[in-house]
Amino acid sequence: MRILRTDEARFQGLPDYPFSPNYLDVEPNLRMHYVDEGPRGASPVLMLHGEPSWSYLYRHMIPLIAAAGHRALAPDLIGFGKSDKPAAMADYSYERHMAWLSSWIEKLNLRDITLVCQNWGSLLGLRLAAEHPNRFRCIIVGNGMLPTGETRAPAMFSLWKAFVTHSPWLPVGRIVQLGTERTLSRAEQAAYEAPFPSTEYKAGARAFPKLVPVSRDDPAGQANREAWKVLEKWRKPFITCFSSGDPITRGEDRYMQRRIPGAHGQPHITLRGGHFLQEDSPEDFARIIIDALKSEMAA
Repeated sequence: MRILRTDEARFQGLPDYPFSPNYLDVEPNLRMHYVDEGPRGASPVLMLHGEPSWSYLYRHMIPLIAAAGHRALAPDLIGFGKSDKPAAMADYSYERHMAWLSSWIEKLNLRDITLVCQNWGSLLGLRLAAEHPNRFRCIIVGNGMLPTGETRAPAMFSLWKAFVTHSPWLPVGRIVQLGTERTLSRAEQAAYEAPFPSTEYKAGARAFPKLVPVSRDDPAGQANREAWKVLEKWRKPFITCFSSGDPITRGEDRYMQRRIPGAHGQPHITLRGGHFLQEDSPEDFARIIIDALKSEMAA
C-alpha cells in the first residue's frame, strides 16, 4: 500500500485552526492525526467528520467544548486532513476505516465517550458505539445515519456518487460550500482543500460514496444490521441534532428517534443550516453537546 503524507506547510495559517497536532499509528506506517484539546483527564467528546471534510469542520466547536471542561477530540479519518492517505481507492473499505478508528480509540484507551458524528462520521461512529458499547456514554447525531442497504438511497446521494465516480474534478472546498448555507471565505474553502495538494491525494474522498451499503448483499450492510441490533436496545442518551436544510438525511432523525430507546424523551432539535451544520450553527451545536453532558451528570 503506497502512503501519501500531506506536507505540514499546507496547514500553516489556516483561519480559526490554532490546534497543536497529535499523531498516532493505527497500523504500522499509517499515521492518524487528531486534535486533542481540554483537560486530558476529563470525559472525551469524540467528534467525527465525514465526506470530504476533516477536523477543520469542528474548529468553532472544539474551543467551546474544551472551555466547558471536556476533552475535545477530533480525528482526521485516514485519507483526510493531516492523516496519512493511501494512494489507491482499493486501499479503502468500510471495514478498514472501522479497524483504523477502533485501533485509535483502543490505543488512547478512550472511555466514557460522548460521540458526536455527522455524514460518514455517523456511518463509522454508530458502528463504533455498537461494537464497543462499554466505551460510550452518549451519542449525538447531526445529519447522519447508519444505512443497511435495505432502503433505497436518496436521489441526491445517487447523483453525488455518480459525480465523485466519474468527474475528473473534485473541488473539495466548493463541495463543502454547496452543503453550507452561509458563505465560506476563500481562506476557509482553501483550508478544506489544504489536505489535497493534487488529485492523487483524493482517493479516500473518492472512495467513500462507493462504500455506502446500497443492497442487502453488501458485507457492510450485514455488519450494520448487526450494529442496529445493539442500537435497538441502546438506553443511554441518544440525541439527534439535524439541520433544516439537508436533503440527503432529512427524516432520518425521526426514524432513529422511533427505533432507539435511548432517544425517547431527549431534547432533539433542528438547527438552521445545510448539510454541514458545524459551519452554519456551530455554537448551537456545541451548546447541545454541553447541555447534554450537564444533564447526564446531574441525573
